[in-house]
Order: sequence, then structure tokens, then C-alpha cells
Amino acid sequence: MPSPFDLAGLRAMVTGANTGLGQAIAVALGAAGAQVVGVGRSAMDETADLVRAAGASFTAVAADLATLEPIERVVAEARAGGRVDILVNNAGIIRRADAIDFTEQDWDDVMNVNLKSTFFLTQAVARGMLQDGKGGKVISIASLLSFQGGIRIPSYTASKSGLAGLTRLLACEWAGRGINVNAIAPGYFVTNNTEALRADPDRNAAILARIPAGKWGDPSDIGGAAVFLASRAADYVHGVVLPVDGGWLAR
Repeated sequence: MPSPFDLAGLRAMVTGANTGLGQAIAVALGAAGAQVVGVGRSAMDETADLVRAAGASFTAVAADLATLEPIERVVAEARAGGRVDILVNNAGIIRRADAIDFTEQDWDDVMNVNLKSTFFLTQAVARGMLQDGKGGKVISIASLLSFQGGIRIPSYTASKSGLAGLTRLLACEWAGRGINVNAIAPGYFVTNNTEALRADPDRNAAILARIPAGKWGDPSDIGGAAVFLASRAADYVHGVVLPVDGGWLAR
């Protein structure tokens, strides 16, 4: 009997697969047997090598999700090799400034990538899942800021709070039609987005002091949660925002 976590024969599209958490998720899904389509605005050669070393195929689709313009093409290219069974909405950006000084441009840039493009890409992929009646899995990368306020990242907090709400809404609409919509809320991971925090001795020490696990997360730590939510093991899991945070929210 095959493992309920086996993704063999399935095709997974991962946005922001060129680095960090997206790369780690792409590798984990590939290691679990999925064919991987990576979407990124920069070269994904390293991700491709890692996914293929894990025994899976990898297809790169170049796109900048700052606007909706590439979405139709992205979905068409992803489907060229077969239906998309799993969508991981990982692409995201962050801007830091005091709320009193925050600009409209920084607000719009973050909301466009993190929330607007995520919704419309999900809509485009879900149309195919609903049309053929075979369903699928949608996993969005939320944040601890889906639960908390944070400081100096107003548009990021708003976008990730919105993403948690959107996850629940889509689960309510699509659960009965065979699509599981869930999210993962990463804690503090070693990625490009947290470089400024890790470089600040005071902020770095304060963050580490609150994490029960006592360390920043490594991107590889998130792969198991993604495989679970993408697999048959999660067939009755809908609308969940799953923290992978070293115990941060339990503190």
C-alpha cells in the first residue's frame, strides 16, 4: 500500500522557487515524488539541480508576479506537461519602514505580490481543478504576521493577515468540490527576507530569546509541512493556517 504522503504522479507548481523557502518546498515535494514546476523572477538553476538530485523533474517558468500580466502564461506553461495538482503560493516581498513614514508605493508593491497575484493565480489554477473534477491542493505561505502585528512592516502584516482570511474563504467555497486550501505560517527562518533582522544584534537576540527551539529555522524545516498538506494524508484538512515556528506562538 503506498504511503499517504506519496506524491508520485502529481504535478506541483511552486512560486518564488528560486531561493529560500520556495526552493526548500520545491525540493521536498520533488523528493516525495511530485513533478515540480518552479515559478520565479530570477534564475532557478540551483533549485532545478536540487530537485533533480532528489529524483524529480523540474520545469522553470520565468515570471515576475508584481502584476497580473504573466498569470495566464504561467498557468499555460505549467500545464504544458500535465495538469497542476498542487499549487504552492510562496512568492512574496517585504518593505520595512515606520508606519508613520510608509509610502503608497511600498504598500502597493507588497500587496500586489503577496495578496493580489496570489489570489488571481490561485483562481486561474483552480479553474482547471474544478473543470475536470479531479480537485487538488492549494498551499499558501502565510506568516506569524497572520496572527500578530509586528513592527515596521504594515503592508506585509496586512497582506499576510489577508492571506489567512483568503485561505479560509477559499476553503469554505471549494472544500466540497475536491480542493483543499490551506496555508503554512513560517516563523523566523534564515532567508533573504530576514537578513536585516539577523544582522541587527539586538533584534536577533530578542527573537532567539522567544523561540522555544532556540534557533532560527532552516528552510529545509518547512518541507515536511508542505508535503503533508499536498498529500492524501491531508484530504480532510481545510482552511488551516499551520505554524512552523519553533514554538514561537506557543510562548
